[in-house]
Amino acid sequence: MKDIHEVLRHKQARYAQLAKQIEALQQAAEKLREVAPLLTENDEDDSVVLAEADEPNTMAKAASANSAPAAPAKRGTAPRWP
Repeated sequence: MKDIHEVLRHKQARYAQLAKQIEALQQAAEKLREVAPLLTENDEDDSVVLAEADEPNTMAKAASANSAPAAPAKRGTAPRWP
């Protein structure tokens, strides 16, 4: 039979370890809540920039389809952020 004090020490150590993990997860959740809106804003901005970058290509393709065969249109690149 195990010593009850030894079992109690093990349980308390495990409890302390779990408490530290819970605290770390709560802190991470707070940080993610702060960053999540910024990520969604960034995703929306990226889609707008990509849509704007694709528009000139669409017009260039339409113009080249109406005229004589020319060199293939280069694909536009989205502006890079610093």
